[in-house]
Amino acid sequence: MIMYLLMALTAALVAYAGTWGARVLGNKLRLYRPIRSRDMHSVLISKLGGLGIFAGFLVALVVASNSFFVKDIFRHNGGPWGILIGALVIVAVGVADDILDIRWWIKLMGQAAAALIVAIWGVRMSVVPFIPEPIVLNSDVVEIVLTAGLIVTTMNAVNFIDGLDGLAAGVATIGGGAFFLTAYWVHRNNPSTDNSDLATLLMAILVGSCLGFLPHNWYPAKIFMGDSGAMLIGLLMASAGVVATGQIGSGLYDRANGIPTVVPILLPFAVLSLPLLDLGMAVIRRTARGQSPWSADRGHLHHKLVDLGYSHRTAVVMLYVWTSILAFGGVAFAVFPWQIVITMVAAATLVMAAVTAWPYFTRNSKWPGSS
Repeated sequence: MIMYLLMALTAALVAYAGTWGARVLGNKLRLYRPIRSRDMHSVLISKLGGLGIFAGFLVALVVASNSFFVKDIFRHNGGPWGILIGALVIVAVGVADDILDIRWWIKLMGQAAAALIVAIWGVRMSVVPFIPEPIVLNSDVVEIVLTAGLIVTTMNAVNFIDGLDGLAAGVATIGGGAFFLTAYWVHRNNPSTDNSDLATLLMAILVGSCLGFLPHNWYPAKIFMGDSGAMLIGLLMASAGVVATGQIGSGLYDRANGIPTVVPILLPFAVLSLPLLDLGMAVIRRTARGQSPWSADRGHLHHKLVDLGYSHRTAVVMLYVWTSILAFGGVAFAVFPWQIVITMVAAATLVMAAVTAWPYFTRNSKWPGSS
């Protein structure tokens, strides 16, 4: 645990300094994008914050490759470096979009290229969780396509929810923290002499990088992470999920009733439930209007909360709570009986749904004697 925490601390410190540098650079060169009608800010702000997050990831990964215990992850394993190259590609694509506003199909091609690099030279999905038995994939082509598809989907999901100060970074911190705790717990109880794990390391670094970025991005934000930061977070989260999925056959996740066999693939979706929901709703909404799924609008979940009457900060906190319920609810399946988990998550969801909708009902209620 100490080494993972040190890597997280390294990422946080570097990300903080790197974000400060990106902020100074963006302001000095006036690398701003025009304010759009759907934007929640009213002043020009640089979107180069993703460079700070990437700096934290890069330095922490290199330090980890030369550090006690965690350096075993890199032994005869090209996965971390494949993920790093994919991350470099997606950050470059994101920065280009943040500065030049490239066409959506060009950005999609860049996402596909980064995802394919990870799938070919990094990590790939070799097992699909299924009850009663997981499905083993014996085709390199199928593994690469499924892995790349998962990474592209996750990158866009995180990118879609990045609309309020501190939202995407906070959601990634909460979700990544839940993922980290589960992956660490599983390997801590592994009878093997080597308990180091790439998924655990990736989540420790991701959480550290996001924590280092957040002070610059908390409302009122001084810099945004932009597409480069959001897509990088999605790539790292999906890559960690793929790594965990590949460990199903190892027996690490075996528990009674077969429920925990879905935990490795459930976790990334659980921690990113809100971004994925937002992504799905946006695709349906825009397609129904005859628009491209990647066209922009003001119909995301965070927009809806602000329209309900929540302040900027309160809307972010509300989405933090929702993320915590769903993320740690997914984690709980690896530890507690599924009946208890479902009951507790359902109860928390109902309470939070009532709290979230309260402004709507109070605004539209008609009390006796009211005009």
